[in-house]
Amino acid sequence: MTTASTRNLLVLNGPNLNLLGTREPAIYGSSTLADVEAAAIAAASAHGWTVDCVQSNHEGDLIDAIHAARGTADGIVINPAAYSHTSVAIPDALSGVELPVVEVHLSNIHRREEFRHHSFVSAVAQAVICGAGISGYRLAVEYLIESAAPAAD
Repeated sequence: MTTASTRNLLVLNGPNLNLLGTREPAIYGSSTLADVEAAAIAAASAHGWTVDCVQSNHEGDLIDAIHAARGTADGIVINPAAYSHTSVAIPDALSGVELPVVEVHLSNIHRREEFRHHSFVSAVAQAVICGAGISGYRLAVEYLIESAAPAAD
């Protein structure tokens, strides 16, 4: 965990989120990944926290970022995207680093295809936010900050 002056969150985005703004805007909206990251950074900055943003289309890269967060982050905001419904390795990694996690989905996965209704990540997340668009990232950041234990100096 980081010190009081350097509280930090990892914002992790999974496959195809690099295409935000152009990929199925009727479902995911017109905001870009840069907009998502800026919203998370602004929300954290308002509380004196920092954010590291990582996006990858590769499951192993996401797991590596989760592992790297141990000792450098105070919590993780993750949109695992399609890996929500297929990966057991990502929730295993999240459990292994023992950090608070909030799962975010831009769309309401429960109003979509049946296979999207189950997320393996939800079982290890303290909270799940879906259907709030990019505001979900702000809400997730604020939740983690508000629920964080005081930092050790």
